[in-house]
Amino acid sequence: MQANPVQHHSEQVEAARQRLLEVERALNTVILGKRSVIESLMVALLAEGHILLEDIPGLGKTTLAKAFAHTLDCEFRRIQFTPDLLPSDVIGTSIYSPKDQQFHFQQGPVFTQILMADEINRASPRTQSSLLEAMAERQVSTEGQQRFLPRPFLVIATQNPLEYHGTYPLPEAQLDRFMMSLELGYPDNLSEIEMLYERTRSDRKEWPDPILSPEDLLLLQNQRNQITVHKDLAIYLMKIVQATRNGHHGIQLGVSPRGSLALFQAAQARALLKGREQVVAEDIFLLAGPVLSHRLIVNNQSGLRAPDKSLLIKQVLAEVPTP
Repeated sequence: MQANPVQHHSEQVEAARQRLLEVERALNTVILGKRSVIESLMVALLAEGHILLEDIPGLGKTTLAKAFAHTLDCEFRRIQFTPDLLPSDVIGTSIYSPKDQQFHFQQGPVFTQILMADEINRASPRTQSSLLEAMAERQVSTEGQQRFLPRPFLVIATQNPLEYHGTYPLPEAQLDRFMMSLELGYPDNLSEIEMLYERTRSDRKEWPDPILSPEDLLLLQNQRNQITVHKDLAIYLMKIVQATRNGHHGIQLGVSPRGSLALFQAAQARALLKGREQVVAEDIFLLAGPVLSHRLIVNNQSGLRAPDKSLLIKQVLAEVPTP
């Protein structure tokens, strides 16, 4: 008797989802007391979205990014962004070979599956923009040729939003390429005390072992597209987005269509992460902040800093009735 292919596929998806939950549990042993942030990280991964970790130094942004990359059995590269970094240092360049008297393209670190862009706002705008095409289209164009990046492809960038000396703020076009902007914040007291003891153990393992394979990840990302979103929830999502475009709350420029698509896909991803076949209102409500806040442009007279934009999304959510 032949096995049911639909049932077999469902079993494969569920097994991959369980491994993803293992990734989540592993990260919660590395960064303590940040379950909601780590869950959002998992959602962005399923939704094929890039992640911007914004917060002050010393809270574990780089640690979380590196631990996350280690749990995925994917090729991983890290770029330390500095003022003297050039676009060719990211994308690559052609090198002349005297042996055959030809130029050969030498791939840059962007040709990987998980790219960590550490302190991305320390590089010049020209170098920052070298990632725009890669993040949006999973390809780079050099010397008149399109070169495709491997799949899966994910950028995890870090930056300190409060430090301005020697930095170049990310332009709106760059920010819009990130599906989510996440802030770690200070840990609670109990978690920080536990961290103090954990970090001084001599037998402590530095990084988790790889758990999720590229094949698992691609399977889950494809399955995300099968998650149902009821029309009423799509209307609810659009009401939230439209509320950022009506000029209220000191918002000069609201969320772009790329932002509404990101929220739609993120909601599907959270439903899959939770083992559901359809999105519920809670998925959209909880993800609106990390997906939409960094896309807002506020009026100068509002007096709001970038981290405070999440407060605007909370005000919008309070005004839009939940279906």
